[in-house]
Amino acid sequence: MTVKHRISTLLCATALTTAMTVALAAGASAQSTNQPSNLNKLQDFKTTGAPLRIQTVEQGGARAAAIRENLKQVKLPPGFKIDLYAIVPDARHMAVGTNVGVVFVGTRKADVWAVTDRAKARVADEVKRFAPSIDFKVPNGVCFSKDGFLFIAEHNRVLVFPAAEFFYESPDVAVGVVAEKLIPTEEESFNHGARVCRIGPDDKLYVALGQPYNVPPPEKAKLYNEQGIGGIIRMDRDGKNREVYARGIRNSVGMDFNPANGELWFTDNQVDGMGDDQPPGELNRATKMGQHFGFPWYGGGMVRTVEYKTTEPPKDAVPPVVEMAPHAADLGMTFYSGSMFPAKYKGGIFDAEHGSWNRTKPVGARIMFTEVKPDGTNGKTEVFAEGWLNDKTGEYLGRPVDVVQYLDGSLLVSDDLAGAVYRISYTGQ
Repeated sequence: MTVKHRISTLLCATALTTAMTVALAAGASAQSTNQPSNLNKLQDFKTTGAPLRIQTVEQGGARAAAIRENLKQVKLPPGFKIDLYAIVPDARHMAVGTNVGVVFVGTRKADVWAVTDRAKARVADEVKRFAPSIDFKVPNGVCFSKDGFLFIAEHNRVLVFPAAEFFYESPDVAVGVVAEKLIPTEEESFNHGARVCRIGPDDKLYVALGQPYNVPPPEKAKLYNEQGIGGIIRMDRDGKNREVYARGIRNSVGMDFNPANGELWFTDNQVDGMGDDQPPGELNRATKMGQHFGFPWYGGGMVRTVEYKTTEPPKDAVPPVVEMAPHAADLGMTFYSGSMFPAKYKGGIFDAEHGSWNRTKPVGARIMFTEVKPDGTNGKTEVFAEGWLNDKTGEYLGRPVDVVQYLDGSLLVSDDLAGAVYRISYTGQ
């Protein structure tokens, strides 16, 4: 039986069959450096022998009670409330399933978690490992296509999981390799290696590639420009036609497309070691392919780096549309398109500030909101949720990483310090 016939039999959907055949063809000859035997078996719809009993995470008890107690410190605008949605170890970036709302949560370690609210009570009743027969390496970036394909961007590989919400109950899943190698192996680093991804309105896969240095040496410029390291790349969903979409980016760990006009916006973390109050963090707007956003000549905003101060920056360098608090570490972001929240939030951007690690007075650990006007420009930026940072002691109660919109229009916020996902809803009371 051919791969195409197997897919047709399993999924009974012509469109899904065609798309998955392309995905599998792209990865049929790829050899994973982590676990090639299992990956190859899964691509041929063979079982791997992985235990059917999948690791799950306890959702109640003292830990849940402690997290809920800490959430009492979080301040929100009137009418909003925040609750614990799920306990998810090392929770980083999230993707919400398009069918039953399974939330897939990446980590900077070796796990991807599937979070399910089976009772539809707006709180998770099951958190378990996704695809445990696959050996992941920093599977931080997760994103969905509109037709239900889950993409996972690891440190140096991208996998695709057709019908992830259909297969996730099993340790063995349908999988294809989109990109076997995002960057040259010799450029792999423990620093700035957590990728994020999005499927654009052009149906292409976009991946942000943070560069590993605080400020890279000039001799890396040619390679980085060619590979898109310190930039955002895009490719067809089967991995073909890779190209560099944007350059001059230090380490973006959050991006999303404006649903009103298709423009790509992204956060960027800026240079360390320049003092508490400079350079600013960034929220950027890419209006077309090929733009350069100033790094490494600019360390953040219009602040020049010491290392590149004597050389001329690109004449067409695009400044950020919003200068965020210095070293607050703005990470995941999303455009709000739901109907639960008041009208002022419609079409705007929520982004998660992870919090500073090297300021003498910590800042961040909050959710920011930026208004986006009908003409595509930004308006006011303000604090939406805060309280995870104790201003008196400098202690973090939590560190928000990502924010996504759930199916009902509420917001989910991940926190890798507390190991949790929160839900922010609006009651108007």
